[in-house]
Amino acid sequence: MKNIAGKAVGALLAAAAVIFLLLLPAGSRGRGYYLISIIIIALSILGFYLKYEKRRPMARDIVLIAVLIAVAVSGRVVFYMIPQFKAIIAVIIISGIALGAETGFMAGSLSAFVSNMFFGQGPWTPWQMLGMGIIGWLAGFLFGRLRVPARRGYVCAFGVISVFAIYGGIMDFASMFFIVPEFSWKALFVSYAAGFRFNVAHSIATGVFLFLLTRPMLAKISRVRKKYGMTE
Repeated sequence: MKNIAGKAVGALLAAAAVIFLLLLPAGSRGRGYYLISIIIIALSILGFYLKYEKRRPMARDIVLIAVLIAVAVSGRVVFYMIPQFKAIIAVIIISGIALGAETGFMAGSLSAFVSNMFFGQGPWTPWQMLGMGIIGWLAGFLFGRLRVPARRGYVCAFGVISVFAIYGGIMDFASMFFIVPEFSWKALFVSYAAGFRFNVAHSIATGVFLFLLTRPMLAKISRVRKKYGMTE
């Protein structure tokens, strides 16, 4: 636990340093969020990807993760006509619960990147990767390492809260820099106020999908892992 906490603190300090050194002064130079977002996402995901590579995953592990990412992407693309009504984060949460925190982060970040090949890449992509990756990691951490029971009610509650507070909070913060060239508390408040109803709709939709998908998907993933002798 101390090792995990130390890594988390280190990542937060690194991100804070980037924001302090680049984000706040960027207002005087125009829109600097392109470079900033890339640096923040690189700092955030590099450790997870390197740690996963050290595990030397077998082909069957990679195939299962790829299938879950494809399902998550499909859960966003299929409902493209209904704003904020998407199953992508629900599948990411289930992936983190079933396969662990690091895999949950990878599933989240890659699902955001791949799905944007349909919706469009842009400066928002790294922020989406970060937000979905954090939720996937937290799902694996809470329901795996901390051994919180993966009951449907707990999972749904986690999905609703995390989508509203974490993903919505990150994306509303990023949206402020897509609209105005520099940080201001007024612009931040306006961004969060404008995104409130969308975050509510997105969080409720995620809770609904988790209610429908948690039990069958966890059962299927568990069966596959046992059948092919896959380790976490």
